[in-house]
Amino acid sequence: MHVTRLSLTDFRSYAGAEVDLAAGVTTIVGRNGQGKTNLVEALGYVATLGSHRVSTDAPLVREGAERAVVRVAVEREGRERLVELEIVPGRANRARVNRSPVPRPREALGVLRTVLFAPEDLSLVKGEPDGRRRFLDEVLVALAPRLAGVRADYDKVLRQRNALLRSARGARARPRRRDDEPATDASGTLAVWDDHLARAGAELLHARLHLVRRLSPHVADAYDAVVADPEGSDDAPAGERERAAVLRYRCSVPSVDALDVVAGGPLPHRAELAQALGAQLDEVRPAELERGTTLAGPHRDDLLLDLHGRPARGYASHGESWSFALALRLGSWALMRGADVSSPSEGSSGATDDPVLILDDVFAELDAGRRRRLARLVAGAEQVLVTAAVEEDVPPGLSGAVLRVEDGEVRAHG
Repeated sequence: MHVTRLSLTDFRSYAGAEVDLAAGVTTIVGRNGQGKTNLVEALGYVATLGSHRVSTDAPLVREGAERAVVRVAVEREGRERLVELEIVPGRANRARVNRSPVPRPREALGVLRTVLFAPEDLSLVKGEPDGRRRFLDEVLVALAPRLAGVRADYDKVLRQRNALLRSARGARARPRRRDDEPATDASGTLAVWDDHLARAGAELLHARLHLVRRLSPHVADAYDAVVADPEGSDDAPAGERERAAVLRYRCSVPSVDALDVVAGGPLPHRAELAQALGAQLDEVRPAELERGTTLAGPHRDDLLLDLHGRPARGYASHGESWSFALALRLGSWALMRGADVSSPSEGSSGATDDPVLILDDVFAELDAGRRRRLARLVAGAEQVLVTAAVEEDVPPGLSGAVLRVEDGEVRAHG
């Protein structure tokens, strides 16, 4: 899979842009503020329907314009498909695939798959749990686009249930006007929403547990490959070494042993998870009515990142945190392409469905050794897009086409 053409209309700083791309490595060079990250942000938006930089769509539309349009042509197994997204802040966005409208933008998910690493990813290690949950869900949708509907259903039920809890809390706080006026009882209605939340939550939790179990060894391999000295003294086979980077999953339902599942234990059936989540909702009901919010479910879970046996958040240095964040993206890339990230040559031939790998301003933060090792890891990808302020920051192992961005224009160089 690779992008052959990117077209922008009123997206970020671009009134219009037409960019031709090819398989292999393309480096996008430009001074800060020239718009090189806007290009890869547009590709990431088509792949995930979200930006890695902002949480709302309004900043994506050029100042003074009412809407932005992103068009991406993707070649996959010799066939080209076109995705068009119209971004309209405050209204429903629209999407077309091969020039035919689709009912919802999420119907276009899966046409383009990307793995995008950017400086903002440092928050995956140092930030709050919501960013790590979003990371997991983005990988899930890239692997199985139908899960976008599962996540949307869960979010919808969660909003409805929280609204009911807030209403019930307000009713309990208000004094009754007459002695014979009955107090509002939301328990019956909550029971209905409990069932919906438990079923949708079980589907999402099941997918996340399975994902973390599959993703964990890839992330560990990626961290070791980028950070470790390949000529070091540790000659033990990879499977016998103590892994520096370890993923764990913390579940808001205590009866679900998520740590055991991720470590290789049996994955509970969805029905078991739904029953456990339903029971937990019953247990926390008094506290929920007091606080007016849902206290159990996948929206309360966290992806735990351990480095050398300690939580990376709070203990890892800046360099270690940066490398761990990079390993999360490289691990997800390896999982999506079905190859071993520690052996990039294995499985790379004929990998026509590789996700597009985007490295946004990554090399400026790496020393020369880590730059070389990262270049070796990703050199076999079908398409790599690299942004850099200075071309010399990109190691020779990633030589390829060069695009220069200056004053809002994109030009091929050389």
